[in-house]
Amino acid sequence: MTDVTSPATLHEAQAAPFLWSNTSMSAWGIKRLCAIALLCLAMATPQVSAKEAKPKRCLTECEARFGIVSAFGEEATILLAETTNKREYKINGNIFTTGKLRGNSVVIVLSGISTVNATMITQLLIDHFNVHHLLLSGIAGGINPNNKIGDVVVPSQWASPLEVYWHGNSNVPSPCGTPGDLLCLGLKLAQVTSTPNSAYQVPLPNGAVSTGLFMRDTFVRNNSNPKGEYKFDYKVDPEMLAVAQSVKPQLDRCGAKNPSLCVSGQPVVRIGGRGVSGPVFLANPDYRNYLFKTIQAVSIDMETTAFAHVAYANEIPFIAFRSLSDLAGGNDFTDVGAFFGSGLAEGNESKFTLGFLDAWAKKYPETNE
Repeated sequence: MTDVTSPATLHEAQAAPFLWSNTSMSAWGIKRLCAIALLCLAMATPQVSAKEAKPKRCLTECEARFGIVSAFGEEATILLAETTNKREYKINGNIFTTGKLRGNSVVIVLSGISTVNATMITQLLIDHFNVHHLLLSGIAGGINPNNKIGDVVVPSQWASPLEVYWHGNSNVPSPCGTPGDLLCLGLKLAQVTSTPNSAYQVPLPNGAVSTGLFMRDTFVRNNSNPKGEYKFDYKVDPEMLAVAQSVKPQLDRCGAKNPSLCVSGQPVVRIGGRGVSGPVFLANPDYRNYLFKTIQAVSIDMETTAFAHVAYANEIPFIAFRSLSDLAGGNDFTDVGAFFGSGLAEGNESKFTLGFLDAWAKKYPETNE
């Protein structure tokens, strides 16, 4: 394992001192020497195009690779077991593993659960390795009640509904004088939920009570738009989505860890819809129903939208696959872990991810040259 402690340890240079007496060389002589040195340097430096001159994002290792992030340990374990020619790099205590996986040069890292971890680890991955595409492989809670445990969802876009403006009631907030206008605060209300009574309301026996939580957009910059913009959704890469649509794995009905736990129906792959992420483990059926009704969410997790935000900010194509480990909140919030530890979701997720990498290597072999 290579322990990378700082960029300085990666790019060490030795320089011999060049000394002269300031009494033995005139100012004119020094200027002339500097001019000759600059001319020699210019002649020795190869001329490259602007495209070639773009700095590589590779503080640690510069081979072009598919960057793969998993949040949960079991998700990454299956992928790492299939990876050959492995080499590990330790960066800030995190293990990044390079190698070959289903015909692709890859670098795989476990982010750990939470939006903060996903943000930090994805940026470390981009900074230290030459990543051409990003893929997140993991498990999630289901939002759409028509989807079942063991299904693999491949959303076409990702949002963070818990990026909110917390108002005092269900009226559309108007801190800047106009309903829905938050720009004087440097914020922007999400257009998808900016209508009256669109704040999350808790259903109680005597009627719904508003929480005052209104979804808002997230501000993001990248090189193509240095002034920045407000975004509610991050769309996945269309080429990656097209390849994902071609993958038809035989998904399992029973978990590898506990074969006695089986779902009644055959799990399937579901393409499209809106995946959502937030800093909570959602076990509340009322809020799950709210997300389904207001923004037609299909799944929820704690990492993907943060991962998507970093990919967008760095202008790197991305996609994410999530297999459903539970219906977020279930019908009875006390049994949320029944299938969570069976191994069914991570097994089906890994099958789909490996099938995608097979299909990608066949269609785009040049990304691994």
